[in-house]
Amino acid sequence: MFFHPMDFLILIAFGIAMLAQAKVKSNFRKGSTYTASSGMTGVEVARRILDSEGLSDVRIELSRRGVLSDHYDPTAKVIRLSEPVYRGNSISSLSVAAHEVGHAIQHANHYSMLVLRHKLVPFTNIGSQMAPFLLIAGFLLNLGNLIGIGILLFSAAVIFQLVTLPVEFDASSRARNKLLELGMITNQEERGVAKVLNAAALTYVASTMIAVLELVKYIMIFREREN
Repeated sequence: MFFHPMDFLILIAFGIAMLAQAKVKSNFRKGSTYTASSGMTGVEVARRILDSEGLSDVRIELSRRGVLSDHYDPTAKVIRLSEPVYRGNSISSLSVAAHEVGHAIQHANHYSMLVLRHKLVPFTNIGSQMAPFLLIAGFLLNLGNLIGIGILLFSAAVIFQLVTLPVEFDASSRARNKLLELGMITNQEERGVAKVLNAAALTYVASTMIAVLELVKYIMIFREREN
């Protein structure tokens, strides 16, 4: 269990994930050095896009959780922006703010993949908490049924990761389109926005790759054990 040929691929995926995280920070820093021609701050951009979509009921708050802690909370209908994004008027600030608004628009429009992701949350929470213990116990005690249950629970977390990919790509697409449509960035600035958003998307791709490879590893070990 502990040393398997799949571990090499998983290590490569971890390396890609680390590079992706570094790329996000690097692109965010680079984008932060370019002030958007509109001069608008992240909170102003978020508010304008929300109002253009008739989402006046969605609030915007300053996040106290640090840089890149930006997120949309669908249960409270609140977009929380980190201080550099909230107060900043750089290409990076506008990109991140618009991306989070993209999630709010998805929520309002009942975007199918977002709806599916919300439905998967309870199963994912159970799976991510219970699967590691069941898998470890199952392999150590040589209990096939326990391993099988662990794999099923872990599969829920992997499916959640897979569903997250189109959700994130769609939010970024909506962000770029709205920024251009409302004249908050120029066509030239759109390239900088794309770099920031694409780097962030790569982190989701890498984390999903790790999860899928780990699931394949557990299935292979289980099948080898049964044969």
